Amino acid sequence: MQQQPFQQQPFQYQPGTPMPPQPQFAQQQHSPFLPSQATPGMLPIEQSYIENILRLNRGRVGTFYLTYENNDKWNAKIFKGVIEAAGRDHIIISDPQTDKRYLLLMVNLDYVTFDEEIEYDYPFNNLAPGQMGTYSPR
Repeated sequence: MQQQPFQQQPFQYQPGTPMPPQPQFAQQQHSPFLPSQATPGMLPIEQSYIENILRLNRGRVGTFYLTYENNDKWNAKIFKGVIEAAGRDHIIISDPQTDKRYLLLMVNLDYVTFDEEIEYDYPFNNLAPGQMGTYSPR
């Protein structure tokens, strides 16, 4: 006699009965300040994302080169301004001459140039929690 493979029956929710508790899975804690720490078989946690580099250079003037596909009016555009903020999908810059602010999307960003030296070393001990973007290993 052959054994049948185990088949889990779908949970049948009956109105008026409490939902069973969801299983809790232990999550491995990673320190965002140890880029060399890695999960076996995974790449290490990364800190050198563009958004983090731009955050380290808040207050500096940068020239931002962006392209916009399928745009008849302008395919490429250049913005120059002071870095105000940077997020995972956006950059906010300001033009000190016009006091205008621009919200630029990272998806359109090709590259950034600076006329001065930029900050790149991460001052891990001086950052408040949540100031650096940290993403899970891949």
